[in-house]
Amino acid sequence: MSDINSWIDSEVKSGDVVLFMKGTPNFPQCGFSGQLVQILDYLGVDYKGVNVLDNDELRQGIKDYAQWPTIPQLYVKGEFLGGCDIVREMFQANELQDHLKGAGITIRETA
Repeated sequence: MSDINSWIDSEVKSGDVVLFMKGTPNFPQCGFSGQLVQILDYLGVDYKGVNVLDNDELRQGIKDYAQWPTIPQLYVKGEFLGGCDIVREMFQANELQDHLKGAGITIRETA
């Protein structure tokens, strides 16, 4: 495993919820990353944002790691959940909330 793959693997497994994104949770640099930040913030999820724009090797490395061509990418308990479209659809169907609760992640109860 390359150094970047080892680093990514460590990041993915070190936090319960990790979002690889363009920008930061406080300052998303693309609309798709911004949408996932909004969803996670709305649910009150404690998560770590990793800015892929800081490093070209990381930006390509995360795509290779997940074998997923786009960013953002959301990981829950070390498992790749999906990108923006998948996570948004899961959220709208309440599947994201159920998945997070099932994984032992605390979320804000919403109406």
